[in-house]
Amino acid sequence: MTEGRLTLEGVTKLFPVRKRVFTLKVRNFVHAVDNVSMGVERGEMFGLVGESGCGKTTTGKLIVKLLEPTRGKITVDGVDVTRIRRGKPLRAFRRKVQMIFQDPYESLNPRFTVYDTVAEPLGLQGLRSLAEREATVAEILSAVGLTPPETFMFRFPHELSGGQRQRVAIARAMVIRPQFVVADEPTSMLDVSIRAGVMDLLVALRRELGVSYLYVTHDLAVARYMCDRMAVMYLGKIVEQGPVEEVLRNPVHPYTRALISAVPVPDPTVRRDPPDIRGDVAAPIDPPPQCRFLSRCPKSGTVCERNNHPDLEEVLPGHLVACYRARD
Repeated sequence: MTEGRLTLEGVTKLFPVRKRVFTLKVRNFVHAVDNVSMGVERGEMFGLVGESGCGKTTTGKLIVKLLEPTRGKITVDGVDVTRIRRGKPLRAFRRKVQMIFQDPYESLNPRFTVYDTVAEPLGLQGLRSLAEREATVAEILSAVGLTPPETFMFRFPHELSGGQRQRVAIARAMVIRPQFVVADEPTSMLDVSIRAGVMDLLVALRRELGVSYLYVTHDLAVARYMCDRMAVMYLGKIVEQGPVEEVLRNPVHPYTRALISAVPVPDPTVRRDPPDIRGDVAAPIDPPPQCRFLSRCPKSGTVCERNNHPDLEEVLPGHLVACYRARD
């Protein structure tokens, strides 16, 4: 059953590094996303978790075709979308897959009114007459909590708060009723007091519209609140994947354990040992073939040093881990 499903198979994205301004030959590459495979089911909220620079946003941009993969395949409803380049197929793809960007202060055109911003996808898709577009925009603005819509339609972004701007960005993504939405840390730039409202809005839209999400976040608490399943990413690689509660309650990979141990506890009397990892994050430029976490891992051994980065293997039903010593 492929209907309504998004999959990534061996997706890799390399960015060339030029050490000299005028050199033509490229010898080094940043491995932003490296052989990533995962799937998002219809109606699912799938979390992609990891620290800054691990490749989460690049993965999202590859899915929505803002970037093209160096290798690998991305499919939507069983169709290989990496082969789509232009014309009607690309327009049909855009109607199915949309993105909500992280920064509502940068993702909205300051010269467009709210109506212009939200109605633009309808025009690009050749949908609806002018009167129908106005009604559709009013309907989606109400759905995202900008009510009454008539008071927001002809405002400019500088006349809105950060939370209102992000609701406009959500309306723009949802107005054409996509099947999949990549939500790239949609609440990280907002005040804490309004984050919960935006997260609840995304959950409500998922229920009402049947939309699936790839929810990108560095916050494990947000992933737990929002997502059904999650994948943990480190230096472009998926190191652990499974149901959210299973991964957070029974983390297997040392990096996942370190992430969880670093989550603040809202009790000043609690004292915890620091995460049991060594050093800093390695540079993603031409990394060695061994496990990405090798130089920092407290459990590393000979098997890790002598073999390439491990594949994801099932340690419990639906719980996958990329670690040679996961069962030790």
